[in-house]
Amino acid sequence: MRHKKAGRKLNRNSSHREAMLCNLLNSLVKSERIQTTLIRAKELQKIADKAITLAKKNTTASITQLSKLVKSDREIVITKLLKELGPRFATREGGYTRIIKLGFRRGDAAPTALIEYLGADETAKKKAKKAPKAEPVAEAPAAEAKAEEPQA
Repeated sequence: MRHKKAGRKLNRNSSHREAMLCNLLNSLVKSERIQTTLIRAKELQKIADKAITLAKKNTTASITQLSKLVKSDREIVITKLLKELGPRFATREGGYTRIIKLGFRRGDAAPTALIEYLGADETAKKKAKKAPKAEPVAEAPAAEAKAEEPQA
């Protein structure tokens, strides 16, 4: 019996499972939205919500605990957690992520899901506004050149 054994094994040994969830957390923090299997998303949700709670505290002890959660790209991920995501959820008391079921993967029929931080769509819109748009190529001169040619 598995009494008091929390979490799923995900068919991996403990070190591989920890590394995989760490990488998923890094990707989620960097892009604020990732697509993965439903079971992985449910396990990641626990870690991602814990990371936001620690980032909201913004103390030395919480930063140390965050560095234990985040193994690689520490500077980038922890800075984003402390500067962007922590203040965004300052008034919210929990439930920082959302899981949207997408259907089944084509190769092995695994249920897939999209996991994202709340407000990820607003930040994507802000990034799109900040990005310089390329000016459209004027096609009017080409049309004028065709109009000037004599017709036979």
